[in-house]
Amino acid sequence: MLKKINVSQLVLGMHIKEFCGSWMEHPFWRTAFVISDPADIKSLRDSSIKEVWIDNTKGLDVAPGAPVVSEEESEAKVDAELDIAAQDDSATAQVPVTVELARAVKICAQAKRAVISMFDEARMGKAVDTSSAKKLVEEISNSVSRNPGALISLARLKTADDYTYMHSVAVCALMVALSKQLRLNDEQTRSAGIAGLLHDLGKAMMPMDVLNKPGKLTDEEFAIIKKHPEAGHQLLLGSTGADEIALDVVLHHHEKTDGSGYPKHFKASEISLFAKMGAVCDVYDAITSNRPYKAGWDPAESLRKMAEWCTGHFDPRIFQAFVKSLGIYPIGSLVRLSSGRLGIVIDQAPDSLLKPRIKVFFSTRANARIKPEVVDLARAGCPEKISSREDPAKWNFPDLNELWAGLPDAPHATASQTK
Repeated sequence: MLKKINVSQLVLGMHIKEFCGSWMEHPFWRTAFVISDPADIKSLRDSSIKEVWIDNTKGLDVAPGAPVVSEEESEAKVDAELDIAAQDDSATAQVPVTVELARAVKICAQAKRAVISMFDEARMGKAVDTSSAKKLVEEISNSVSRNPGALISLARLKTADDYTYMHSVAVCALMVALSKQLRLNDEQTRSAGIAGLLHDLGKAMMPMDVLNKPGKLTDEEFAIIKKHPEAGHQLLLGSTGADEIALDVVLHHHEKTDGSGYPKHFKASEISLFAKMGAVCDVYDAITSNRPYKAGWDPAESLRKMAEWCTGHFDPRIFQAFVKSLGIYPIGSLVRLSSGRLGIVIDQAPDSLLKPRIKVFFSTRANARIKPEVVDLARAGCPEKISSREDPAKWNFPDLNELWAGLPDAPHATASQTK
């Protein structure tokens, strides 16, 4: 039987079915588990969550005669109550990137904890409960619906220590955005997001000194890392609630359409739609992210490079849809306007890939910083247009990420994109 109780009544051994409140308010990445650590009870009581649903058929019950908020025989009714927020259209109403960024910061932090937990479970030999990732993917999907650029761009800002984890979060968001661009249905989009979140799970089984090496891998080390798709596939086969699409993407996201990829050397016709999507999303986030041995490339320049690689690497139709999902000049791209001013892309225009919103901050004619100003290229009568991409390494501005994100206290927002 399911019972709704106050968090003050929680004891070790109880099975939490659901939290009563927003997914973002509680301190755990999963929603259904047996409480085995006193610290978890303290964390929950210190959060804003006041009530939870427990399942006394899977864990301890409250003491006989103890007051409960409510008892419910029908699990379906409980699920319906908890899904009310998810059915609220306002949860996915489109908003400016400046509005969504604050929410995206919290989602990124929660998502990072989730991925770390899954990797830790895998390293300890535990079965990975992938079904618990669904709520996380739903939150990421909602954020992408509100403004795709916010979370995707924020997740690109990584430190060397959290690259593997935040890369998984970024690829999840990119897969969701690409799914929406391809007009896949809700179930397919959710599966694509889960696949993105789990695509590198096999790296949990790779030697840490090789995985975190602050330099280029030797041929022997690369041969080890190339085993991560099959390792991840095996982990998922032994997990709870493994998604078939996730299984496919985990195993095949490094395949290339010319057959030169790994581990199976599949050619274009042998690679599934979702694995082709995973390949594009994985490469884009990898090359735009800072690594210990290489600064990340500018987002717009990265798309240009990927277009050059398209023959043999990526499916052209998938890549074109990917570009449309991000914009030709993704958020964070450094561009020169026709006036000679430099600016950073801060948001996309809904009806044009060539007319994003730009925050200008430098005059090339005066060779000096100027007061930041937002220029909306899509505004009627705007005299400006983008004349070229600019290489951030050439200019070495130390605050490009702060300029577009506007969140100096955001996780990783202070990491410069250039070195």
